[in-house]
Amino acid sequence: MKMADGTTIVRRNRPGTKAKDFCRWPDEPLEEMDSTLAVQQYIQQLIKRDPSNVELILTMPEAQDEGVWKYEHLRQFCMELNGLAVRLQKQCSPTTCTQMTATDQWIFLCAAHKTPKECPAIDYTRHTLDGAACLLNSNKYFPSRVSIKESSVTKLGSVCRRVYRIFSHAYFHHRRIFDEFETETYLCHRFTHFVTKYNLMSKENLIVPINEEENTAPGESEA
Repeated sequence: MKMADGTTIVRRNRPGTKAKDFCRWPDEPLEEMDSTLAVQQYIQQLIKRDPSNVELILTMPEAQDEGVWKYEHLRQFCMELNGLAVRLQKQCSPTTCTQMTATDQWIFLCAAHKTPKECPAIDYTRHTLDGAACLLNSNKYFPSRVSIKESSVTKLGSVCRRVYRIFSHAYFHHRRIFDEFETETYLCHRFTHFVTKYNLMSKENLIVPINEEENTAPGESEA
């Protein structure tokens, strides 16, 4: 990136860069990003600037393809959710959490098996994030980062439902870890607003009480 004064900004962390200086380059308008990864870079730029500004992060630029916008946001959610998964491993194990639950009312079945079945919560988390990564990186369904077929966009809703269960398990069974992570990232807030804004999940399944809205119902949910 070349600035007005002729200096060139290298938008990468050079070897030896200190952690406090990571990604400390100036913001760049989306229309000036010359890359097939421009939308991803733009979203990450907004998050880095202020992760609490959920409305700004989710505001789609004019002329932006909505399918690509939703796809790139979901990719970003999955990448950031890996950070929550790592923290959960400190408390959540196959012996402490033998099922993927949220309160005593919800038991989730894992779709990583030929027939959906119960999994320990931490295994469910790993399987779900691995499955989401495989789908979102599939050349069959998502061969391009600049244009996405509507038939592929329709697959995003099922990914949203599955990864949301990671939030719900963390909130109801590992609240301290959830709160610490959420204070830093606002990820569940952003995800909840995202799926609500684009109608990717029904409100009755949004059981983490974000924005003082709590919708709970008993049942066993399949993948």
